[in-house]
Amino acid sequence: MPDEEFLLLGDALWLEFVNTLAALAQPDRLADPAAYLRWTKAVRLDPPPDTTAFDDARRFRDQLLTLARALDSSRNPPPSAIEAINARLVPLDGREQLVRVGGAWQLRFAPARPPSALEAIARSAAETLANPLAIVRLCANPACGLFVVDDSPHQDRRWCSRSRCGLGGRVERRRRTRPTPLVADS
Repeated sequence: MPDEEFLLLGDALWLEFVNTLAALAQPDRLADPAAYLRWTKAVRLDPPPDTTAFDDARRFRDQLLTLARALDSSRNPPPSAIEAINARLVPLDGREQLVRVGGAWQLRFAPARPPSALEAIARSAAETLANPLAIVRLCANPACGLFVVDDSPHQDRRWCSRSRCGLGGRVERRRRTRPTPLVADS
């Protein structure tokens, strides 16, 4: 059953985090420490150890929002956002590990312990930045405001969700382009 409190699109974790603030038609979904705790549970992350992590999480989210806006407008990532991501990755101990994925060998990082919520979010942002095929976009629905990752083969994703914004946008465009029926005078 989908979470009613948080709109989770199944995109990169860091954009799910950014989207708790980014959507134009919604209030801040992480308004208090309890909401942040519920969000970490909704995305299946280890909950923060205490409520002091809340202010840190919101500051990090603001930096990631700046990063998402820069990527959406094809600008270079702000150095402050890269520094914030790298700072979150420093305490993450682990090792590189060779794994077989889809019949091909890949080198992957295996953490020594489960990452904290902010470490997992930082890792997700780093993976998106390191993927040359991933493009961060703002949903094409002007009333939406959510960010998405387009890593489709043709890089033609425009909507956060076909059912939420894509289908409704298509219906509205069709209404605007449909000719007005002629009414006979009586």
